[in-house]
Amino acid sequence: MSSVDIIVPCYNEEAVLETFYRVTEETLSSMTGYQFTYIFVDDGSRDSTLAKMKALAKSHSNVRYLSFSRNFGKEAAMYAGLKHSSGDLVIVMDADLQHPPAMIPEMMKGIEEGYDCAAARRTTRAGESRIRSAFSNLFYRVSNKMSDVKMPQDAVDFRIMTRQMVNSILELSEVERFSKGIFAWVGFDTKWYPYENVERTLGTTKWSFRGLLKYAIDGITSFSISPLRLVSGMGFLISIVAFIYIIATLIQTLIFGIDVPGYVTTLCAVLFLGGIIELSIGILGEYIAHIYMEAKDRPIYIIKSTNLSDRDGKHESEPHAKTDPSDNAS
Repeated sequence: MSSVDIIVPCYNEEAVLETFYRVTEETLSSMTGYQFTYIFVDDGSRDSTLAKMKALAKSHSNVRYLSFSRNFGKEAAMYAGLKHSSGDLVIVMDADLQHPPAMIPEMMKGIEEGYDCAAARRTTRAGESRIRSAFSNLFYRVSNKMSDVKMPQDAVDFRIMTRQMVNSILELSEVERFSKGIFAWVGFDTKWYPYENVERTLGTTKWSFRGLLKYAIDGITSFSISPLRLVSGMGFLISIVAFIYIIATLIQTLIFGIDVPGYVTTLCAVLFLGGIIELSIGILGEYIAHIYMEAKDRPIYIIKSTNLSDRDGKHESEPHAKTDPSDNAS
């Protein structure tokens, strides 16, 4: 019998957590040959998400949980879940039921066929605003043009992975994480399963437009240096144009004499060059910020409480984590 760990990042998901477990269990109960264990990761929720996790752990022997000391972000939550998993297979999915649990049996067939990963990809973006959908499509086009790491259009985090692939992902321990890119970067054979977008019916989304924009910028700068090359190219092009303009001005002065320079021309040139300089500094700043965050070598997350010490009757050691023995479920 193969062991399967289900990693579920959670942030303020009190409204949906019990429903998620019930709906998922209804699907998994029909699957034979697999032993499923849930690892819920509380990403510093401000509601009663942790209390719901503890209640599920007391009622069900296949439920484990991790709780962060504060909100570290979904990427850190996924990494923590993967790091504390030990199953032969690992499933990553959201708690909001927008990743349909009913797809798991079909996706598992892909693993049984010999694929290293079975992943979901949305075919529609129903329920999202047109602006958000347009920016999402633009992100995938720009990212795939700039980077050698190709991400399928509308790929999501919902996937089943073999232990070998999970271990390879864990070797990439950078602080500024972009899992969609990491999943693609490590390679391995992936079978894609298209599905229609499912609108959220319980709880509220935690992603703002500003958060998604930052996430997209992090994704591009984490796997591509093309923006830096673009800055160099713009600098070279502007230098050539400026040199040609200087030569033309000298020739015009020698032939026609000194002319009064145009105010509009000067103003446009200054504003244009100033904008290019600011853009270049901004792009350089993004990469320097990545270097700064990685150089500090801070832990990706800090665990405040967990019941993972119950698993297999031994304690899970974590160098940067503090666990609370009183939280261990019986």
